[in-house]
Amino acid sequence: MPHTDFLSPIPATMRAIALLEPNEQIDLSELELPVPEIVDNELLIKVEYVGLNPVDAYFAKQGFCKWQYPHTLGLDAVGVVVKARKGIFPEIGSRVMWHGNIGEQGVLSEYAKVPNYAVSLIPDEVTFSDAAVLPCAGMSALIALDKLQLTEGDSILIEAGAGAVGQFAIQFAKQRGATVFTTASKRNHKLVKKLGADAVFDYTDKKLSEKIKKELGPQGFDAVLDSIGGETTVRNVELMRFCGRIACLNPLPKFAQELMFRRAPNIGIVSLGGAWLANSLCAQQRMSFMGNLLLENMAQGTLMIPAITAVKFDAISISNALNMQVNGGFTGKQIVQVNHT
Repeated sequence: MPHTDFLSPIPATMRAIALLEPNEQIDLSELELPVPEIVDNELLIKVEYVGLNPVDAYFAKQGFCKWQYPHTLGLDAVGVVVKARKGIFPEIGSRVMWHGNIGEQGVLSEYAKVPNYAVSLIPDEVTFSDAAVLPCAGMSALIALDKLQLTEGDSILIEAGAGAVGQFAIQFAKQRGATVFTTASKRNHKLVKKLGADAVFDYTDKKLSEKIKKELGPQGFDAVLDSIGGETTVRNVELMRFCGRIACLNPLPKFAQELMFRRAPNIGIVSLGGAWLANSLCAQQRMSFMGNLLLENMAQGTLMIPAITAVKFDAISISNALNMQVNGGFTGKQIVQVNHT
């Protein structure tokens, strides 16, 4: 049901947190920008909360080939539809969640636009702040598990189980009947066990591979969700069975030819941004479907979300939060409250 109590006249300009140019310090600026104009099947959303992700920090430092500056950061948002063409669904007043187009302006602004087919409706049982945790991490976990063709009885290694992607992946892997192995720092072992992990290993352990092999046995993993990359990916292919499956969230390292022949891995790449960059309407709609699945699980109480840390809607606070994302050791999700309604 639409929430008309959120609606008010739409101003001509809005506050936004933007990157004037890429920089290692993630030095951001607060700007006053025009409220976006919508066309065709686009929705204008009054943004309530934005979820921050490591990808936001990475591209703030490195830049992105499709960006024009100043560039408004942020990809995960929730809010209320305040403007749409007649006959477009969801209607004005609807509460929605989405993962935005990495090639266009981001969502760390008081208003944002998005195609109607890419949003998910937020059930009344789910709060804005909780919904803002879901898109990037939750959808990445679901895509990875689909690429891994995970089925009941499979063994899976989920790297960084205490990270947001890892937390969602553990829960959905258990829903699909898999035996879940994961890595985490010692302080987070209790957390990942609570989420359903069957075996947990300290990722700093110098004998990690030996201990995993001892626990797993000689057969190797059926599947691996690799959110780390680099030499970790090489190690994980070594831990897989012949013709096992690995889903990677980061660029691939260079593999030794002998390892590729000996393991013959099925390698899948997870890219939410690709749905937009490839201009794939089907993939963009799929994000909406995945968002609905995440929200339904949350409304039913069958999905635990990472702990939330609140971040103020100002340039300094968001810069500090993004630097924390890339410095490591951070567990949970940072959420920015944009509008106070």
